[in-house]
Amino acid sequence: MKRVRMRRLKVEKRTNPSAWTVFCISLVSILLAFVVIGFIFLGFGINPLEAYLEIIIETVGNSYGLSQIVWQSIPLLLCGVGLLLAFKTSFWNIGAEGQLLMGATAATWVALFSPLPEPFLIPAAFILGFAGGAVWGLLSTSLRSRFGINEVITTLMMNYIASNIVLYLIHGPWKGETMRGFAYTDQFPESVWLPTIGMSDIHWPTLLLGLFAAVCVFFILNRTRLGYEVKVVGQSPKAARYAGISYFKTIFYVMVISGGLAGLAGAGEVLGVHHMLRHSDQVSLGYGYTAIIVAWLARGNPLIVILTSLLFGAIYVAGDVLQLSFNLPFQIVNVFTGLILFFLISSDTLLKHKLSFRKGE
Repeated sequence: MKRVRMRRLKVEKRTNPSAWTVFCISLVSILLAFVVIGFIFLGFGINPLEAYLEIIIETVGNSYGLSQIVWQSIPLLLCGVGLLLAFKTSFWNIGAEGQLLMGATAATWVALFSPLPEPFLIPAAFILGFAGGAVWGLLSTSLRSRFGINEVITTLMMNYIASNIVLYLIHGPWKGETMRGFAYTDQFPESVWLPTIGMSDIHWPTLLLGLFAAVCVFFILNRTRLGYEVKVVGQSPKAARYAGISYFKTIFYVMVISGGLAGLAGAGEVLGVHHMLRHSDQVSLGYGYTAIIVAWLARGNPLIVILTSLLFGAIYVAGDVLQLSFNLPFQIVNVFTGLILFFLISSDTLLKHKLSFRKGE
């Protein structure tokens, strides 16, 4: 009697997946997320193909849409690069939202209350914005090092504290006298407004800072001692200790950069977009949370954050299109980003393992 050979599924660990494998798996994950999003459109009675076509036309299909994508990507780029660096050490900084708001608050103080001469106001606002975000990030680092409190909890909770600090200031001591009852600060002097590209909303000084930050963090990770220490600490804190690398010293430097870059994003938002400090939900459209996905999708490469921030900038603009063209709530953007994150996290199994078939009896 002839034996029938069956093919059995075999699961093997990947030691070092190629860049092409990472790209393909990430792309498939995003496409699957968009397939599921299509069913959400159907639930609202909208033809998914019609919705996607409208999004493409109104985003990448015209110069205004492209400029809006770049503008929305600026805070995502800065926050994403900082978060990527923190994640490389396995320090899970979920607090970019709060760090952004504290950077915006520090820059507002410079714009409205600093006695510095006008030519120094914008540089000082960026410096204090960086410092505000860095200090806010280091508070969680201190709680981790001194009391062993998990950074996911502290960085997340501090987002709400930062938001309420902003609300206290704009309803209280910083409430603008010229705002006629609205909870804003006074408008910044025009000498503190960031220049933009043409008639667009792209405040190019912050954009340049974001691009420079991506290049610098790439250099740090691949060409410096700190980058080596970051990688060792991220892979194994015990191995780092045996190698004489201080875990908390490394985390300290990383969180100065990570929180500081988010603070720069906040400074850029108030100096280049709003020209005042206003409600925290208006200063940031959830950029600090979306930047988590931006950093995750970059798969450890700061230069790729430039591309992933543009992708999610396009998703933010798509939210506006859906709101105006199909009367959907803007909050549906959060559903989109959540689904993309879900599929990306799920795809990590395929990055760490490969499937193959082998002959069996």
